Amino acid sequence: MKKIAFAGLGAMGLPMAKNLLGRGFQVSGIDLNATALAALAEAGGESAPSAAAAVADADALILMVVNAAQAEQILFAGGALAALPAGAVVCLMATCPAGVVADIAERVRAAGRHFVDAPVSGGVAGAKAASLTIMAACAPAIYQRMLPAFQALGERIFHVGEQAGQGATVKTVNQLLCGVHIAVVAEAFALAAKVGVDLEVILEIMSGSAAASWMLRDRGPRMLQAEPEVTSAVDIFVKDLGIVLETGRETRCALPIAAIAHQMFLAASGRGDGRADDSQVIRSYYALNGTR
Repeated sequence: MKKIAFAGLGAMGLPMAKNLLGRGFQVSGIDLNATALAALAEAGGESAPSAAAAVADADALILMVVNAAQAEQILFAGGALAALPAGAVVCLMATCPAGVVADIAERVRAAGRHFVDAPVSGGVAGAKAASLTIMAACAPAIYQRMLPAFQALGERIFHVGEQAGQGATVKTVNQLLCGVHIAVVAEAFALAAKVGVDLEVILEIMSGSAAASWMLRDRGPRMLQAEPEVTSAVDIFVKDLGIVLETGRETRCALPIAAIAHQMFLAASGRGDGRADDSQVIRSYYALNGTR
């Protein structure tokens, strides 16, 4: 595998594409943002005039887009699938519902191309550091074809199954845990704030106790800031926990705690904080409890 077309040069996609360049891959970019395309070109990549042009001689198309609708737009309406060489690989790395991923995979395979369901975890920091966790579902032979590219993007790479949608389901479980962990940290802090306990002290105590978690240590300090740097937005968890609940409905699996966490993120977004750092779900608790 030598040439990769890369769709979605956002906060995660652009550093991922640059990491592929750094490992010797040829990269042709697809994005509506001219600034992102220029940044890729400056790093040594190719700024393609269209999706079809980007994939014309590519070995694989990586889709690191916002959602499944954008993936479908690029593949089908945008002509990327038709222009992709026969036998090439379509690799969907965005967080999407498992059922939709399976439908896209069926259409891709029917067109004579291979499909890899490979969502990622690790956020912007992981994308920049090439330390992402990658959860890939596909045929073993196709996994081996994509592995050098995955190794350029991440450190923890897993072949989770052969059926499209299995990778998406693993990512869904991951997002359930992440979203609930963030929300429950905010809830705990809100209780402490309600009775006037210094949250700096609470953070220090809890970070070294049995209550500690990665999310507590990472998001906790940002919850104490009025306007922290955005590393993952509130609206990301509005979307991702929505996917969690959709998966629960499809599988008839009750997810009551995830549903409550989703409502707290949704409340933050509804008040205008959708683009704020996801740690600011704590504002929903402050609003609910009349505290700051």
